[in-house]
Amino acid sequence: MTTSFVGKSLPLVSIVTPSFNQAAYLEATLRSVLEQDYPNLEYLVVDGGSTDGSVEIIERYAGQLAWWVSEKDEGQAEAINKGIGRANGEIVAWLNSDDVYRPGAVQGAVESLARHPAAGLVFGQVEFIDETGRIFNRNAYRQYTLDDLLAFRIIGQPSVFMRAEVLRQAGGLDTDYHYLLDHQLWLRMARLAEMVYAPAVWSAARQHAGAKNVAQAAEFGVEVFRILAWAEKQEDLKALIEAKERKVLGGAERLNGRYLLDAGKPRAALRAYGRALGQDPGYALRHWHRMLYAGWRALVGGADA
Repeated sequence: MTTSFVGKSLPLVSIVTPSFNQAAYLEATLRSVLEQDYPNLEYLVVDGGSTDGSVEIIERYAGQLAWWVSEKDEGQAEAINKGIGRANGEIVAWLNSDDVYRPGAVQGAVESLARHPAAGLVFGQVEFIDETGRIFNRNAYRQYTLDDLLAFRIIGQPSVFMRAEVLRQAGGLDTDYHYLLDHQLWLRMARLAEMVYAPAVWSAARQHAGAKNVAQAAEFGVEVFRILAWAEKQEDLKALIEAKERKVLGGAERLNGRYLLDAGKPRAALRAYGRALGQDPGYALRHWHRMLYAGWRALVGGADA
């Protein structure tokens, strides 16, 4: 089903790209936004003072941008908030400078939000690509609720589009978070409005040696528990956590195990997976293949600090 916009004004969509020293991938990111077939789009690029040729790439596309800047900032969250502060769209999203949109992504998100006027955000599927753009995985989700987010069911940030009004009510990104800053924002937005899942591929997330979730993977697990501690201090979220404590703790430990394994810490990952099994065995066992891999890595002497 598609939504017709004949006779209606098309909502303005604002896309923000935070950029810092990702010249190898930046042009592909820019083009994936600028070549979308949606006609009412503004694009803002916030560069953190790159020194690798990124600025020269941005300058080549400056005539197609609503606004851009290159100046030192305090990190990804501040850069995104800076761009969102300049955005005029009814719908807002951000696309990191090594990820790409798939054709039709913006149109698909607009149609999904039009069909679900009570939704604060919509999210689609995410493909995973390597340095060359080769697809090696795809995350297909399901309809998630606030309870699912509290249990650390992660949705792929590049395929999330937000209603600007709900984003403003939530307060934007919290600059105290650097790794799962998107998940903490989804939690705050899901307290205000429903989320809607669209079973279509809207983006591709690039995995490479310089990506944060590769180079600093262990820090993501640390931030899982920082977010959990924050949630437990919110009266409404605390009640939901207490009602489904084992699901929440099992999900947190499972995600921690995943990031520890990605960080080359298979023994620590196994311990986290063991705790996940103790709390929510049904969910943890869905990830049995990663547990087996962690065990194999531990046996053959994989790195562990």
